[in-house]
Amino acid sequence: MDLRWFLLALFLLGCCFSPGLSFNGEMAEQECPDECDCHYFRINWVTDCSDSNLTEIPYDELSMNVYVLDLNDNLISEIEPFPPDIKMRRLQMADNRMTELKKESFTGLHYLIDADFSGNAITKVDPHVFDDSAGFITLELQNNPLDPVEGPFLSISTLHYLDISNCSIETLNDHFFDNISALETLDLSENPLKVINTRSFEPLTSLETLKMNHCNLTTISEDAFLAQHNLKTLELSGNYFVRETNWEIVFSKLTLLENLDLRNSHFNHLTATLFDQNHYLRTLILAENDLSEYDVGDTVKNLANLETLDLSYCNLTVPLSEDTFANATKIRSLYLSGNTLFASDLLVALSPLTNLQKLSLSKCGLRRLPDTFHKFKSLQELDISHNPLNDAFVKLLAPLATLEYLNMGYSNLSYLAPTSFSKMTSIRRLVLSGNDLNNLEAGLFGNLTHLESLELNFCGLRRPLNATLFFNNFTYTDLTELQLAGNPLRVSKTGPLLPKQLSRLQTLDLSNCNLTFLPPDAFFWTRNITTLVLAGNHFNSPNDFHFLELLPKLEVLDLTYNNLTSFAPKEIEFNPQISRLKLIGNPWKCQCSVADLWDWAHMEKGDLSILEGSTIRASDVTVGKLKRKRLLVCNYDGRVSLPIIMNKTAPGRKPFKQQQRTISASNRTWAKYVRESGCEPSPVFLHARATRSVGYISAEGVHMKLAQHAPNTWASAIINASAIYAVLITVIGVLFVVTKNRINARHADKNN
Repeated sequence: MDLRWFLLALFLLGCCFSPGLSFNGEMAEQECPDECDCHYFRINWVTDCSDSNLTEIPYDELSMNVYVLDLNDNLISEIEPFPPDIKMRRLQMADNRMTELKKESFTGLHYLIDADFSGNAITKVDPHVFDDSAGFITLELQNNPLDPVEGPFLSISTLHYLDISNCSIETLNDHFFDNISALETLDLSENPLKVINTRSFEPLTSLETLKMNHCNLTTISEDAFLAQHNLKTLELSGNYFVRETNWEIVFSKLTLLENLDLRNSHFNHLTATLFDQNHYLRTLILAENDLSEYDVGDTVKNLANLETLDLSYCNLTVPLSEDTFANATKIRSLYLSGNTLFASDLLVALSPLTNLQKLSLSKCGLRRLPDTFHKFKSLQELDISHNPLNDAFVKLLAPLATLEYLNMGYSNLSYLAPTSFSKMTSIRRLVLSGNDLNNLEAGLFGNLTHLESLELNFCGLRRPLNATLFFNNFTYTDLTELQLAGNPLRVSKTGPLLPKQLSRLQTLDLSNCNLTFLPPDAFFWTRNITTLVLAGNHFNSPNDFHFLELLPKLEVLDLTYNNLTSFAPKEIEFNPQISRLKLIGNPWKCQCSVADLWDWAHMEKGDLSILEGSTIRASDVTVGKLKRKRLLVCNYDGRVSLPIIMNKTAPGRKPFKQQQRTISASNRTWAKYVRESGCEPSPVFLHARATRSVGYISAEGVHMKLAQHAPNTWASAIINASAIYAVLITVIGVLFVVTKNRINARHADKNN
């Protein structure tokens, strides 16, 4: 008991002085430039100044605790030194106007780990640009017109990830990578290298992933990868290789290679001994190469550990024989799409692959299927889409009792017999999209009792699914996703949209269905829906959303690209679980309904990211991906003059530093409009914010209510801290004395 009270006191003391937390248990407000949106992402302070027409970095207004600084999509051409002691970890400056990276611009950035300068006009990079960043590991420079480099390109001993794709690099000198030997991932894609005939890769002994896709490569020297003993993934897709490359020697150096991608590289030099030294090769992608003259069986016969083979769109003309995959029986995933194949050849060629789990035969011109599926006892995924199969083939699939995914989309189907899927009781995902199935037979989906996802997009359906398609009085408990996008649905003014059997449905896609309304009782039987997609329809009035009242578990609502000009929080007052509201692409008017939604997310829900397009997301700071977020925007009424914005700030909103601002454009992001508008938050939201600011801590049934008052100044913070510190020290002292007295008393009892 005593020890627990002592630990509780220490815990409270630690909480009060945790970095980034105010003394009321909430995240402390940090500095934020006027043109930016600032918030916490997890526990890190994010300053989002992207797409703000900035010509310079607002150095004086940055918090020293900024973790991510997003300056993407601005007009910045120069970087001055940042303030001393700034603790920035990630700097994003993609799509600006910089022409050079200078060392002095990044002096003092001791905490910087990642930086993104992609999409600028950078021609020169100082090799010592990040000397002050001792833990720097990721640099993205893709899409910059770099000048030719003589000598080492960079000097960053800790660098692990470098993306210099599409940087106009024509040659790599012998010392290009000398001072970044710790590199593990290198992307050189989309540079006009043409030939690799130097030993420039020799210092990269730790390299595990190398990407040289679309580099106009015609040949690679035999000793290009002499030192890459740890290379596991090599991507060479989209090149123009000719026969001069001695591929057997090139690949013989890469003894640990696991993944090789030669997609669409004009690679047509297959030999029987090509991969003799690559015993660990598990994934081989040869798709989109002209292999019409070769028997692929001669090449793969020695790849005993091969698990994935992609031969899609290879113009295979040598018939697949019974020996093609005879020695590669570990293949689990086989992709043959886009080749002209015959059912008779597939019948014998696929026979050895008894352990096959994934098979793709899409766009193979098949008019019938091979009668060999009974051998695939473990087949889980089958794609036979985009074949002119018509209707008489399903009986051949009947033995696939283990099948979990079946794609028969765009297969010229117009009729499916009621017994078509009667034996496929393991199917979890069924794709029938793109077939003219406006008349579905009764009982068609009856036996699919484990079905989780049903896709019927673009099937010409004029009415949603009815009860006769399923077993009567049976609830399909696993069926949680239904896609009906692109169907010209005709919805009645009253009545449920879907039958009672689908009462466990969680995800419903009704996008692009030409909907203008849904009846109030549309989801009478399907009240467990958590994700509702209504994108691309014609909803234009908030009065159209009474159907949401029947969805108390709704978490995601997608209303993107409709005709909405306003949407109030009251429309979703019956949906307390909403965690994502997608509203991008509507013609929003800059009016107080925008501010109301902002306050609802910020104050009542406590998370602005609920409004997709309002704040930075995880994908916006992910290395190696396009970090271009779509924003929520609104427009002032063009028929009236734009207002002059005074420094009026509603409670809970950060004021502008400038005393007066004039709007110069009618298009505004929601973040900027809310700060400009002066719209007063609803008392409901202010009350919700106040309610959330009260916390409870419990220890062994004792509840300690902590009234939380956010400090407004450093002075008040210090006073609060001193008071709390004094109280906790007193508590700890008392506990220590009590504990000591009890121990002494126990010793006395023992002595007596």
